[in-house]
Amino acid sequence: MRSDQHKGKKKRTWLRVVGVIFLLLVIGVGAYVYNVYSSLTKAVDTMHQPIDREKSEKRPEEVTFEKKDPFSVLMLGVDARPGDKGRSDTMIVLTVNPELNSIKMLSIPRDTRTQIVGRGFDDKINHAYAFGGVEMSMDTVENFLDIPIDYYMQVNMEGFEDIVNAVGGVTVNNNLAFKEGAHNFPEGELVLNGKEALSYVRMRKQDPNGDFGRQQRQRQVIQGVIRKGASFSSLTKFDDIFEALGKNVKTNITFDEMVDIQKHYKSAGKDVQQIQLQGAGTKIDKIYYQIVSEEEKQRVQQELKEHLKLN
Repeated sequence: MRSDQHKGKKKRTWLRVVGVIFLLLVIGVGAYVYNVYSSLTKAVDTMHQPIDREKSEKRPEEVTFEKKDPFSVLMLGVDARPGDKGRSDTMIVLTVNPELNSIKMLSIPRDTRTQIVGRGFDDKINHAYAFGGVEMSMDTVENFLDIPIDYYMQVNMEGFEDIVNAVGGVTVNNNLAFKEGAHNFPEGELVLNGKEALSYVRMRKQDPNGDFGRQQRQRQVIQGVIRKGASFSSLTKFDDIFEALGKNVKTNITFDEMVDIQKHYKSAGKDVQQIQLQGAGTKIDKIYYQIVSEEEKQRVQQELKEHLKLN
């Protein structure tokens, strides 16, 4: 066989090998993408829970994700008990602005006294969930903050540890050494697993800042979950993450809307800014409440309105 024929045969053989490798890679990537898509759609189907709520007067035009409109989400951390829908002991409002590439995160103290929309009287804000579920909670928070609440996300706090474990744990900076249950939390940077994270966010009585300190820890852990969930390493754990979300999260955000949020708003998750709502504790008819002054309420309302481009 001539030298040039031999070289041509070797070249064709090499091209076939490369072609087979490329085909296997395409099939492998395709199978991986299909598995991710299949797991995600199954989780979202389980998570998706539409609500019966009238269009907000505070939102004259529908949010359009393709136009990168800012939007808001009410996160409810609920401890449901057998025979009782429970109370939303964790209430966090997120406003998302893709133009500023930022998210603002506001914790509302559960004992905050305000009008319960649909009931016609003032009470603790977290009682709205017990009275009227997600819809009444959204209406009450919307009235309290004077901004539209576009979406909700309800998290089962008992299952929150599954979500933390699914992303491989979270890193927090603890500024108060304490012990809660079987877990010790020294000052400094900590890496927490699911059980530890749940104890970390639930501690309140040992904190000199009371519920405000607890809210700060809740926001730290949520930031940690967002940060880990968006990282490249989480791609290898997608099955665990989607399963944990499907079991423990309910939301009115659809699958297509989640895809649009990922496409148009992803960079906003890199800058999560915490807002603290200040109040003073007092007793009315022997019941403890947090009273937020009109000045403080207006300060927070203004900051959120600016972030949502409502001014």
